[in-house]
Amino acid sequence: MIYLDNAATTRTAPEVVEAMLPYFSELYGNPSSIYSLAGKSKEAIDKARAQIANVIGAKPEEIYFTAGGSEADNWALKATFEYFKGKGNHIITTKIEHHAILHTCEYLEKLGARVTYLDVDKDGLVDIEELKAAITPETILISIMFANNEIGTIEPIKEIGEIAKEHNILFHTDAVQAFCQVPINVDEMHIDMLSSSGHKINGPKGIGFLYIRKGVKIKSFVHGGAQERKRRAGTENVPGIVGYGKAAEMANASMAERTAKEIELRDHMIERLSNEIPHAKLNGHKTKRLPNNVNFSFEFVEGESLLLWLDQAGICASSGSACTSGSLDPSHVLLAIGLVHDIAHGSLRLTLGADTTLEDVDYAVDKIKEIVQNCRNMSPLYEDYKAGKTKSIIDTQYK
Repeated sequence: MIYLDNAATTRTAPEVVEAMLPYFSELYGNPSSIYSLAGKSKEAIDKARAQIANVIGAKPEEIYFTAGGSEADNWALKATFEYFKGKGNHIITTKIEHHAILHTCEYLEKLGARVTYLDVDKDGLVDIEELKAAITPETILISIMFANNEIGTIEPIKEIGEIAKEHNILFHTDAVQAFCQVPINVDEMHIDMLSSSGHKINGPKGIGFLYIRKGVKIKSFVHGGAQERKRRAGTENVPGIVGYGKAAEMANASMAERTAKEIELRDHMIERLSNEIPHAKLNGHKTKRLPNNVNFSFEFVEGESLLLWLDQAGICASSGSACTSGSLDPSHVLLAIGLVHDIAHGSLRLTLGADTTLEDVDYAVDKIKEIVQNCRNMSPLYEDYKAGKTKSIIDTQYK
């Protein structure tokens, strides 16, 4: 099997599993208790909090553990709106956010929030001037993702943070895909809140965190106990937290070398797919993109068919984010960057990992070429194109 869906989830590293195991059956104490067994769990949580804070230049007490990135996103938006609704009700985000942000914004709109959904350009980048123009005296939060989970485009986070700070507006970023993939410093980038999830960096599923800058006064999210400094109740997921801390430490230590290799393989894959498959389009910015992300649209092809044939060839890939892979609707991200439905439906996301090799990439490209051609040979639209009855949308509109 060749696994090229690391944006959906990653394999939990053996070292991470090893670090977690004692906290299931040996060091199983509840961190809130006062005896020594419980103290071992509390010490482990404190260590993991420091390991994670170190990655983004934060203080350990600014890291709050959650059940994942979606919960962290929900917390940042809902708690900010609840706390500041007396001051204002305006939130600024983008049309290409993860659904954990978009659906939360839709929920808040029903409670009286006014949300501005910024457009992006053909590469998925936010226009800084449009962001500035959207700010009003009632704006209480700007929430813009660090890097897009589908097309890999990295947003101008530092500039956005500077604008938010200048206007005294809180700035949250969904960094689920960016954490340990690109350097992040919350102080230099003026980030007030940041979401992340353990299973994207070879850590366990079911654990994430929300960074909340010291002094940011937002509401508690889960009530019922004093855990996480009284902001997120519930007995801590000690094994998950330990695993996340270990994964973050390992990913941070290997980031420079690992991402340099991923960029080399990514660019090789992009070059081959661009040059060897006609009527194909790279989605996302060519250079301002995550080191491991490749996203293409292939005309005259259905993405679902492409995925099924790839699976038969032993290749795991995606046609968009895992959260929406069961949907028949085209990706909202691809529509937002200007793709028509027919082109958006033929998209393929390939995301590399630390274990991906050049041989894996070349095998995958060879199979994609073969499968795309097979799919086209069965397409009446492709027959019309070959007969000269229609033109290629990609060749006429996107090149």
